[in-house]
Amino acid sequence: MTPEREAVLQIPKRDENFSEWYTAVALRAELADYSPVRGFMAIRPYGYALWEGIQAYLDRRFKDTGHVSAYFPLLVPESLLQKEAEHVQGFAPQVAWVTHGGAEKLSERLAVRPTSEAIILPMYAKWLLLLQWNSVVRWERATRLFLRTAEFLWHEGHTAHRTAEDADAECRLILGIYRDLLEDILAIPVLSGVKPKSERFAGADNTYTLEALMPDGQAIQAGTSHFLGQNFAKAFDVKFLDSDNQEKYIWSTSWAVSSRLIGCLIMAHGDDRGLVLPPQIAPYHVVIVPILGKDEAKVLAAARDLAKTLSAKFRVKLDDRDAYTPGWKFNEWELRGVPVRLEVGPRDVAARQVILVRRVGGAKHPVPLDSVVDTLGKMLDQTQKEMFAQAKTYLDDHTTPADTVDAIVRALADVKGFVRVRWCESQACEDTIRERTGASPRVIPLDEKVSGNCVVCGKPAKAWVYYARAY
Repeated sequence: MTPEREAVLQIPKRDENFSEWYTAVALRAELADYSPVRGFMAIRPYGYALWEGIQAYLDRRFKDTGHVSAYFPLLVPESLLQKEAEHVQGFAPQVAWVTHGGAEKLSERLAVRPTSEAIILPMYAKWLLLLQWNSVVRWERATRLFLRTAEFLWHEGHTAHRTAEDADAECRLILGIYRDLLEDILAIPVLSGVKPKSERFAGADNTYTLEALMPDGQAIQAGTSHFLGQNFAKAFDVKFLDSDNQEKYIWSTSWAVSSRLIGCLIMAHGDDRGLVLPPQIAPYHVVIVPILGKDEAKVLAAARDLAKTLSAKFRVKLDDRDAYTPGWKFNEWELRGVPVRLEVGPRDVAARQVILVRRVGGAKHPVPLDSVVDTLGKMLDQTQKEMFAQAKTYLDDHTTPADTVDAIVRALADVKGFVRVRWCESQACEDTIRERTGASPRVIPLDEKVSGNCVVCGKPAKAWVYYARAY
């Protein structure tokens, strides 16, 4: 068996063992690795490049809408964390505590931030639209690379507003930016809406959410935007002087997406050969692999000229390592999900052409040198559209309506994915579905009007809700 075939075979079949396949791709594609600290991961350069792409897109969108970046302390005094009772109760099992500074015991425990509301709210001096890029720690018992680790990267936005309407509009604005990231950049279609009360962020009046569906039929929360009302403002006594010369509590929001999105990318598009990356987020649009043969100098010169030309418009990697065969390189870059491979050998140099191979599909396309830039651009656009369309078809095909609890059970067993049901909004009916199905209510769509009766109790329905088993 050749080394390149052996490398691919080290990845389990996706449909046979999805969990092992996922971990193998994350490791073999060099996105992340396990660290010496239990529950924590190290993000490798290729994985971090994906995070930098997400960060660059979002940061531009945030700045375009008036938000500014700041940074707040890593440690939160216990007295501050406890001020908002529902909030601290929601995070208490996951908080890591600092009790000593050197050999000296601290007079008050300091929490390693699980989120930053408790440290940011007391420092509001005026209405703010701010965000910070950082990491947070939540002490998880069971961890998986990117999806659930004790520390993860994210940004967290925190804004203060004069009215509830302004704060709610902010939440919807951010949800739209997140949706654009998921669908236009990561090629992952989502359902959008609000969480039922049982699934809201601790301390929030309302949580807006984006829910994606993975190929194993499980949902994943891909982004959230929280309307905090005046709960935190009252807990931390954050007021402003309104135009009527009266002091009033602010209305606040918080919102975030995290490095969990890299896990979503792996699952949503990967195949038995490894990672498949949408061109909009791929660290490299194209990898150039020279096939040297007898005219080594000419081929290398042609490959380097191509890299220089293409780099003016695309993200390019020239793989001119001489320790590996072209076949080994083909398999490595397929495993790492690069959207297009460009091959150039002696015959191609003589014919003034190159060979382009898409990661999606894999067919080889001879392309004249003078049309490489145009053809490559069209291939990348086509790949982005096809990847989203394929994922959208999967989402649509695995979203099932159900009129009885038994139908929900059957849909989750036979089709998997989302099940759309009518609901009266009572906790008792939600609990019945949870107990019978093992699924949770993922999202209440914003603009879908409901008629008919609750799937559980038969009373008039107040909302549609999508159930699914979830990460």
